[in-house]
Amino acid sequence: MSIKIRLARAGSKKRPFYRVVAADSRMPRDGRFIEKLGTYNPLLNKDDSNRVKLDLDKIKEWLSKGAQTTDRISRLLENLEVLPKKIRNNPIKAKPKKEAEEAAADEPKAEEAAAEKPKE
Repeated sequence: MSIKIRLARAGSKKRPFYRVVAADSRMPRDGRFIEKLGTYNPLLNKDDSNRVKLDLDKIKEWLSKGAQTTDRISRLLENLEVLPKKIRNNPIKAKPKKEAEEAAADEPKAEEAAAEKPKE
């Protein structure tokens, strides 16, 4: 039986609220869990103290027993410096493609030519 520390969704439609739980990995997302470890409310501001409430002692206890964390819980625990930061692949999506770079390189040349042309 593998244990996961994960989010269980609560709240109503379009008003998410999550419980941080330790649960058997085979159970449904909102199904039976072993222990409630905290709460997460993504609708609150990031600097609000009630956004993430975790019982860190219980979480450390479950981690020492071999429980695995989901990606979102890992990120929350990394922000609280409970887990070491994981190096993630961050592709540069905003970098322009080859054609766009060439077009951008051609634009200054066109502007310079227009500036050099005397206006009558």
